[in-house]
Amino acid sequence: MLFRLILALPLLATMAHAQGETRQPSHCIALADATPGIEYLTLASLPQVSPETVHLHYIAHASFLIRSHGGLNMVTDFTGFTGTLPLIPDVVTMNKAHGSHFTTAPDPAIPHILPGWGEFGLGIDHNLDLGEVLVRNVSTDIRSDFSGVEVEGNSIFIFEMAGLCIGHLGHLHHEPDAAQYAAIGRLDVVMAPVDGGYTLDQPSMIRILKRLKSSIVIPMHWFSDFGLDDFLTGMADDFTVIHVEGPSLDISLDRLPSRPTIMVLRPQFLRSDD
Repeated sequence: MLFRLILALPLLATMAHAQGETRQPSHCIALADATPGIEYLTLASLPQVSPETVHLHYIAHASFLIRSHGGLNMVTDFTGFTGTLPLIPDVVTMNKAHGSHFTTAPDPAIPHILPGWGEFGLGIDHNLDLGEVLVRNVSTDIRSDFSGVEVEGNSIFIFEMAGLCIGHLGHLHHEPDAAQYAAIGRLDVVMAPVDGGYTLDQPSMIRILKRLKSSIVIPMHWFSDFGLDDFLTGMADDFTVIHVEGPSLDISLDRLPSRPTIMVLRPQFLRSDD
């Protein structure tokens, strides 16, 4: 308990500082100005993030660390384990389609735990404003063993920060309808499941991503390089493909690529030895 308290104190101080930050308005609805260029990072530590910049680290499966300039740490599809680096995130999001997307016992020291579902069929609404970052969700349906479909049982989580709109599609099981597309808005960066079966078939996912027209697509939820390559082949006509050969990258509004780009990250747990 004392060790956890020691870890938590600097994080609480960081969070207090981050909540005092002013959030640059995002371009979720309007198209963002884009210029070529991106900065790649390969270390699995928690770096200092430059102003108006977002650090993304692909942890595993559908789990990403999203880190702000002010030191806010957010983890998507949180399973309770991010690696050997001691970390109590400020925000975790979860979806429940499979056990690899949530935990039933998140650390109670985590200040903000956001499940992507509510009571069966009723969904849930999140609009968490931390000053530097706004986290919101758009509910979608998932397949259910009991009723065939659970209405609003999944969430697309959206992070508005550093002038960017960053979306995580979660365990998406259907194409969004017109109202859901409108609620999502313009995503500058999207993390998309590309397994081709457990979530959506690849033609449907490709159609969704081409409609979203995000500047950066980050594939996730893929189980082999063969499946990943099938997705990349299907997207190559409209998207540049860049293999980062590492788990992390830094993104800012003024460095978004001029042509829609797929950034292939290689997942890596956060390690205390980096």
